[in-house]
Parts: sequence; structure tokens; C-alpha cells
Amino acid sequence: MNAILTELQNLNIGKVKQNEPLLNHTTIKIGGPADLFIEPSSVENLKQVMTVIKKHRLNWRAIGRGSNLLVSDKGIEGAVIKLGSGLGHLEVNGTEITVGGGHSLVSLSTIISKKGLTGLEFASGIPGSVGGAVYMNAGAHGSDISKVLTRAHILFDDGTMEWLSNEEMEFSYRTSVLQKKRPGIVVEAVFQLALGERAVIVEKMQHNKDYRKDTQPWNFPCAGSIFRNPLPNYAGKLIEVAGLKGFSIGGAKISEMHGNFIVNAGNATAGDVLALIQHVKDTIYSLYEVKMETEVEIIGRR
Repeated sequence: MNAILTELQNLNIGKVKQNEPLLNHTTIKIGGPADLFIEPSSVENLKQVMTVIKKHRLNWRAIGRGSNLLVSDKGIEGAVIKLGSGLGHLEVNGTEITVGGGHSLVSLSTIISKKGLTGLEFASGIPGSVGGAVYMNAGAHGSDISKVLTRAHILFDDGTMEWLSNEEMEFSYRTSVLQKKRPGIVVEAVFQLALGERAVIVEKMQHNKDYRKDTQPWNFPCAGSIFRNPLPNYAGKLIEVAGLKGFSIGGAKISEMHGNFIVNAGNATAGDVLALIQHVKDTIYSLYEVKMETEVEIIGRR
């Protein structure tokens, strides 16, 4: 690993660290160390990183802003590539925008609203990166990424890169082709928006932000929604009716504001969160015979 570290540092491709605690890079503030942590400063430098990783046959995975992510207490073997500000570029061409996978989704929706472009209001309170949002087809308030994305630039497991159309992304509820069928990460995304009334757009965005602030526990570290909604039921409602709001294991606690959020109430471990997830699954199935599936992505050494 030292040889790979030195090789990457000599290429001057961005930040490169060994044994970086991933709790510093997840919104729930949980996660053991990455053997190698890399934050490329550009798309071209990301390509160089992948060349080195392929040469050394190193296991790797990518992360964005660390929301919707639970990292094992034992950390991650191999390399973790963070898509940060180096992949945060933005180009506006009329009603079409091209944006880097590392760009903040909240920041993007704010910038675009000021230009009088409509279509991303739903994203104004989603605390993740553009890449992560496309990867999981993030959505809220009756809309989602699939409604506005035209194509995405993907880096695949084998190190190749390709543009995929909306159809090729195979979007469905909180999923895309990238999660299982064709594992990959979103380097860039192109969105087709529309012209709108700036005042109306800003008002709608503010309403969405206020709703999230009033109903979700952003005053505690958390990973966002833990479970997918088992439609026609809603995960948060099932958990609330089951009397589980406020229930805790170790430092992990089911939010008292919203049943579908687990918060880090103080020095929680991934083990605490996993135990709490299992308790919810067992309880909901016992009471309602409903199988709960996680929306949060669980990664790392077991």
C-alpha cells in the first residue's frame, strides 16, 4: 500500500491519505478507516487514479458527501475515492445544465433557482452530491432525478467511462442500473430543465426546505431515510405506530421527529445502527408481516 500511496502522491492528482477515518466523510459521523483515501482534483485526475488502481488490482469504491451511507466500524479495504469539490464543475447552456458528480445537490438547486430554471426544486433539501443522487434516483415532494436527467457520465468497475441515457440508467424507485446490474459511479450529469418564474421557484424551494426542517432531525448526525417505503405503506408511519420512535441501542436512536431516521445520539457505532435496523425489521414483520428493506447503503468490512 505504501508503494501505491507514493505513486499517487507523485502524480499530484489531489488528496491522498492512508487509514483515513471515514466518520469524517459521512453525514452520520460513523465509519472505520479506508486503507487508502483519494480525493481527485479533476475528472482527468480521476482517470489517472483509476489507471493506478487497475494496475495494482486494488479494490475500490466511490463516495460523495457521505449521506445515505453507513460504513462498517472496521472500515473499507482498498481505496475509497471521494468525489468532492474537484468534480464540482457546473456549466449552464440555456435550459440544459452539465454538473460534476461532486457538486452539492442543495447548492445546485439554489444556484439554478436564481437563474429562473425550474425542475430541481424537489432537491432543495436533499443533503447529498449530484453523483449520489443520480446513483440512487433521489427524490422528494413528488419528483425525482429521473424526471430531469437526460444522460450521465459513468465510471464503471473496470475503469472504463461511458455516457448513459436516461433510459439506459433504468431508473425506478430509489434505484438505478448502477447499483447491481452495472456497478459504477456518476462523474457528470446532464439535466434538462425549463424556464420558470424565479419568485415562484424560490418560494417552492423555501417551502420544501422548511418542511424538511420541521419534520426531519437534521440537528443530529444521520444518514437520511433508513428504509425504503414498503408501498402502499410508509416506513416512518409503520415505525411510529409500532411505538419505536425514541428507541435506542448504544448511541444509535430512532428519531423522535421521524420514524424513518436513525440518528447518532452520541458516539454511535455502525454495530449499534445495524442492531437497531434489525430490531425494526423484526418488530415490523412481527406486527404487520411487512418486510422492511434498507434504503441506506451499508458498506465496508464485516
